[in-house]
This record gives sequence, C-alpha cells and structure tokens, in this order.
Amino acid sequence: MNDTKFSFLPGPGVLNLIAMPRPIITLPETRVLLRTEGGELLVELQGAWRITETRPSWPLLLADRTPKRVKLVWGRLADWDSSLLLFVFEVKDWCRAGGVHCELSGLPDALQKLLRQLAMVNETRLTIDRSKDFLSVVGLAAQDVWAKTGEIATFVGECVISGVGLLKKPHKFRWRDCLDEMQQCGAMALPIVSLISLLVGLIMAYQSAVLMRQFGADIYVADAVGLVMVREMGAMMTAIILAGRTGAAFAATLGNMKAGEEIDALQTLGIRPVDFLVMPRLVALGVMMPLLALYANGLGILGGMAVALSLLDIPPSAYWVETQTAIDLSDIMTGLIKASFFGVLVGLAGCHRGLRSERSAAGVGRATTSAVVMGLLLIIVADALFAVAFNILGW
Repeated sequence: MNDTKFSFLPGPGVLNLIAMPRPIITLPETRVLLRTEGGELLVELQGAWRITETRPSWPLLLADRTPKRVKLVWGRLADWDSSLLLFVFEVKDWCRAGGVHCELSGLPDALQKLLRQLAMVNETRLTIDRSKDFLSVVGLAAQDVWAKTGEIATFVGECVISGVGLLKKPHKFRWRDCLDEMQQCGAMALPIVSLISLLVGLIMAYQSAVLMRQFGADIYVADAVGLVMVREMGAMMTAIILAGRTGAAFAATLGNMKAGEEIDALQTLGIRPVDFLVMPRLVALGVMMPLLALYANGLGILGGMAVALSLLDIPPSAYWVETQTAIDLSDIMTGLIKASFFGVLVGLAGCHRGLRSERSAAGVGRATTSAVVMGLLLIIVADALFAVAFNILGW
C-alpha cells in the first residue's frame, strides 16, 4: 500500500478507482574505483557523497595494496558534501603518515581549499611528514627562518623610520594614545610589580643571610640585595612581568584589529599602521619601564631591609647607610639603560606578532603566545649582551 497512490479517473457515468504504482527514485551510490597504472594507484571518486550515508573506509578499500603514489581523480559525481572532504583528508593523512606521495591536482579548487582549512584545524597534532627527505626538510626550515628574519628586520626598519619621523615632527604624534598606553602599561602594572619586587627582595635577603652569617658579615646583606636589585633584578623582573602582561595585550589587540580588517582600512586610507598603532605603544613602554624599574628597585631594597630587621637584627638606618655605600650612580644608570631597552624589545615583540597574526581567533591566540615567548627570549639575550658590554666598559 505504501508503494501505490490513488487517483480518480472519469468513467461512463461513474468514477473508477484505479491503483497506480508510485515511481521509485534511484539515488546514485557512493563509489570509489581503484586501478593501478604504472605503479601509481588511481582513486576515482564517483556517485553521490552524503554525510548521512556510510562513508567508505580507506584501509578497507586499500586491502593489501602498498602503492608508492596515490592520485585522486574527480569522476562522475552527482553531488557531495563534507563526507567526500573527510574521505579525501583520510587518504591524504594516510599518505603523509606512510611517506606515500599523494596527488590532488585532479580535484577541484573548492575541495582543495576546504582540505587546506581542515589541515590548519588539525595542525596541532604531532605528525611527521616522511614524504620529504632530510635535506628538503632542513632546506624548508632554513628558508622559513630566513623569511621570518626578513620580516622582523623589515618591521624594525619601519619602526626606526617612524621614530625618526617622530623626532622631526613631534606635533603629528598621537600623544593621547601614548598617554593611554602609559596608563595601561605603567600605573595599572604597579600592583603586580610591587608584589613581585617585594618578594624578590625578601628571597634574596634570606638567601644572602644564610651565607653571610657563616662569615659574620651580616651587614653585607644590604650590599648584595641593593646591587643585585639595582643592576639586574629590578629591570629584569619588571621586563618579564610586562612581557607576559603588556606584550601579550599588544599582540591580542593588534591581532583582533587585523582579524577585523581594521588595519586594512588604515592602509586603504593611507595611514601607516606603524605610525598609528606601534609607535605610541613603543614610546609608552620605553618611558614607563625605567620608572617601573626604579620603583621595583626601591621595593626590593625594602624587602631586604625587612628581612635584615627581623632575622639579623640590623636597624633600618644601618641597612640604608650600607646600601648607599654599595650603590653609586653608574649602578643605577646600568639598570635604567637595561630597563629602557627591555621595554622597547617587549613592545616590538608584541606589536610584531600582533601585526603578523592570522585572521582568526586561533591565530590571535597563537600570536599572543608567540609574543610572550619572543619577548622573554629577547630579554634574556639582550641581558647577556649587556653583561658582556658593561664588563668591557668597566661599569
């Protein structure tokens, strides 16, 4: 009864009830044809591919075949959806894992574009491409490093040109944006800088007290804490804090602007993103970092003074006098020079990764992470170079 439909046809004076069969529509089936030609396995895709139907399994189709090359061919396809995309991705993933060359040139551009997007989503998986030899992998890696080095050099050059333009025409600089960034990276960072600096001073004083007590030189805890904080730890800890706080914020902000095509709009209007977005942030960090470093130095010395008073029974006045005898102006200038340079490096890392981020939420996240890692790396390398340079200069 389900395969018939009823219609009424006029007869001689009466209506005759006639049962007519319902036409059965035959849908095209999902088909995969495999054939071998000269050591190459041709995979022809035919029929209709629907996500609601059972998708063919590539390992079952392959059986005991061990091809060295696989080529996918676009056959007579009625219609297709993500079922075909997942099957082709399965074939491609199998070829990559087994070191088999996979040829996709016979597929339409739309399907290849979807494959690239699907591969980007799954790129976090640890897979090793054995289809290329060792020299090719090393060459491609070297080429990628060279390209990224060129990007960084170009970005630094643009920042230098913009800085020269700022010195020549300071009235065209966006001082309001720079003041806003100073507020964000300076005043808003005081709580975390205060906590970290005080704890660093406490830790150094405790560790120094253990050593100094063995020689009866308790008062020299003030020398150790003061010199280390002023020359090294004040600028270093402040830079690390701002690399994780401000550098990441710069990368996320500029990355979201790029994803929202706001940077493209600036370029369309003839406005250089380096002048409009990067320079106010670099100037703000370059100015606020020395001030934060001085603040961190003072809190670190205060933390050491608290430990000396509670653990070593050294009065604050004696501790302060000893600190003044150990520290001179060259020590303070050394820390301030480091702090200014570290601030510029943190700003460069955050802005560079933000402007080079991908136009997606995942790309912005990766750019933020990369900005923090790049900023920390630059800080450590620069600190090592400063140590060598100051040692040569006798500072």
